[in-house]
Amino acid sequence: MTWRVTVRLGPKVHRSSHESLADALDTLEGRCRQAPRRSEANLRYRTFSPGEQVAARGEIAGPNRLLASIRAGVDVRGDGSAQAWTGSRVRREPVDPQPGEDAYAALRRALSAAAGGAGSDRVEP
Repeated sequence: MTWRVTVRLGPKVHRSSHESLADALDTLEGRCRQAPRRSEANLRYRTFSPGEQVAARGEIAGPNRLLASIRAGVDVRGDGSAQAWTGSRVRREPVDPQPGEDAYAALRRALSAAAGGAGSDRVEP
């Protein structure tokens, strides 16, 4: 079973495949933590603060190659904050972190539960 990781850092796109969910999550976290901070974006009609901009988006899809049964990821904002999500490219449901968790730990917890039902390997949070 293969897990695909896609990380978009500005105009650059990094893709990789991993045999285990744990490896895919480690790669996703490592790449997303490299996201640069952004400054305020001033347009003629509106100003976007760094917290309103997505500086990087990391996605995990798997375990099937063509029709992934699980899709999830992390959006890293321009101020460095991160939000984990599950769902599809069109409809995303945020994953709320529990006390003491960051976005990456919350994603691991959510995918551990989902991957258990998909017949894949488990990931310890």
